[in-house]
Amino acid sequence: MIPAGAPRPRLRGVRVITSVLDFEPIRIDGIPCVPAARCVVDLARLLRRLDAQPAVDGALRSGACAPDALARELVRHADLRGVVQARDLVRYADPAAQCRQESQLRLVIRDGGLPAPTAQLRILDDFHITRYILDLGWEEHRVGAEYDGLTHTEPERFRHDRDRHNWLASRGWRMRYFTDRDLYRRPHQHIISVLRTALFPDLPYSTPRP
Repeated sequence: MIPAGAPRPRLRGVRVITSVLDFEPIRIDGIPCVPAARCVVDLARLLRRLDAQPAVDGALRSGACAPDALARELVRHADLRGVVQARDLVRYADPAAQCRQESQLRLVIRDGGLPAPTAQLRILDDFHITRYILDLGWEEHRVGAEYDGLTHTEPERFRHDRDRHNWLASRGWRMRYFTDRDLYRRPHQHIISVLRTALFPDLPYSTPRP
């Protein structure tokens, strides 16, 4: 980020943004950096929603900034482009999200008008000890949603996932799994349709689009 009016350098692989608000840089390993709260709000304003939500969640999860710092920064950005989106994403932020795709899946669910799921939902066994943790879940409906990345195809992980799925199914849980194709190519028409049917099985069935 550079001050307003300064020449804009062209650096390969680096996106240069002209600052429209003053800020006091912080130094990390001797390098002047944009303060975390300022960086998060700028990203939440300027990135597309699906990319911005993980940035906000990740900043809170890592402890880089606190909710009150983001709230103060949003006030400073009140008249700037994209601040409405930034306010919305900060309000919906959840530091419990463990990865980028989990944040994105939660946002798709929210934008699709479904009830908000609980991130990192703990499932207890018969002795009230945590047996499994779901990426996203609706405990009252006994429905869970998870993103399956490439690591889920590894043999040991695959066996663990099958044991986990069978244990949850035996206790009435309906698990729904989504891949990169679902999340990035057909998020609303497929993911929302599948989860709506799982959450509200008595409603008229809607066939997901391919």
